[in-house]
Amino acid sequence: MKMKMENAFYVEPVGIAGGIALWWNHEVKLLVLHYDKNFIDTVISVNGEAEWFETFIYAPPYEDEKQDFWERLGTLRNDMNVKWCIMGDTNIVTSPNEKYGGSPFDHNNAKWYHEFLKRSYLMEIQSKGGAYTWSNQRSEEDEICEKLDKVLSSLELSFLFPRAIAVIDVAIASDHAPIVLLTNGVMRKVTNDFKFESRWIIEDECSNLVEEEWTCTKERNLRGTFRVKLRRTKVKLGKWNREKFGKNKVSANDIVSKIKDFQDGPLHSENAEKLRGLKAELSKLWESGLGGSLCSDGEDGIL
Repeated sequence: MKMKMENAFYVEPVGIAGGIALWWNHEVKLLVLHYDKNFIDTVISVNGEAEWFETFIYAPPYEDEKQDFWERLGTLRNDMNVKWCIMGDTNIVTSPNEKYGGSPFDHNNAKWYHEFLKRSYLMEIQSKGGAYTWSNQRSEEDEICEKLDKVLSSLELSFLFPRAIAVIDVAIASDHAPIVLLTNGVMRKVTNDFKFESRWIIEDECSNLVEEEWTCTKERNLRGTFRVKLRRTKVKLGKWNREKFGKNKVSANDIVSKIKDFQDGPLHSENAEKLRGLKAELSKLWESGLGGSLCSDGEDGIL
């Protein structure tokens, strides 16, 4: 799928370990400060607002590398009074509630993580959505689910974004569920007859339709021209969307809803097979360009 992001930064893996990809659009001012195979440390500003430090991580899964990783991460900021956010795969289970199946929870596995939080004065941002962010995608007695992906925040950053919340989204093409930071919290759902879809941007027909309506000179005076063109464009886009994507969009959203139902609960062999089938069906829709778009119920999201 095309993401339409103007900027990118990559950290290549070392063998099969590490490796991170970062994309951002023109609304985000981002400067990469430090990086290695397990993290990208940046300073960010969105739409010209206040800057903060954002570190994107993929923590090592190997026990003999965890201490070194969390100690290296702790050297990035020497001042506790900074706006700092860390998000990504911590490869750490911090409590029995973050684990289902597999070997019993061992508190010692998280000791370096807790030491890091204590030294850096960071706390985990509340999350909304599923209980787990990773699954081995097996069923019944072989199933293991864990909450590995987290968003951490300093106290100073919580003052900047007091309504921030992390949303655990639906896992589709990966064994990890995407985690999204909504800096302004979750918006209430508002009934609206028209909503511009990000999916439309990559369609030439959409830009041609908008250009046609806004270059039209049917109006004899300027009074009300803006409202007339806006209303007329909205009607044309709505009709075009129903004709081009309507049935498939409903189908894609229905599939995602079913995937989420399976994701939020333990799997059985029959359900696991259905889940794989749903993901394959959704992938085919998206590959054909007919899958529509999926919209989160928040704003100012960072994935």
